[in-house]
Amino acid sequence: MTIKLSRDQAFVLSDWLYEVMMRSDKLSAIVPDKAVWSAIYAISGPLETTLPEIFMPNYAERLEQARRCLIADMVGDEEEPEFGEPG
Repeated sequence: MTIKLSRDQAFVLSDWLYEVMMRSDKLSAIVPDKAVWSAIYAISGPLETTLPEIFMPNYAERLEQARRCLIADMVGDEEEPEFGEPG
């Protein structure tokens, strides 16, 4: 199976997965079915190894810019998504 993501999507997803996975209690609260964790780990590994942004000194600024671009593309600059702010 192939999943295609933009660089911004991959970057934001990678950050979110890292945050969730580094706190196992947080992962189990969000995804109680441990069988799903296999897919989560399968996605996070390639993201971590193919995104040079995660090693750059201006990581936080790049991440914030990627988030802003994705939100603007999804709903426009004037409003936030109804389901909440990403991150």
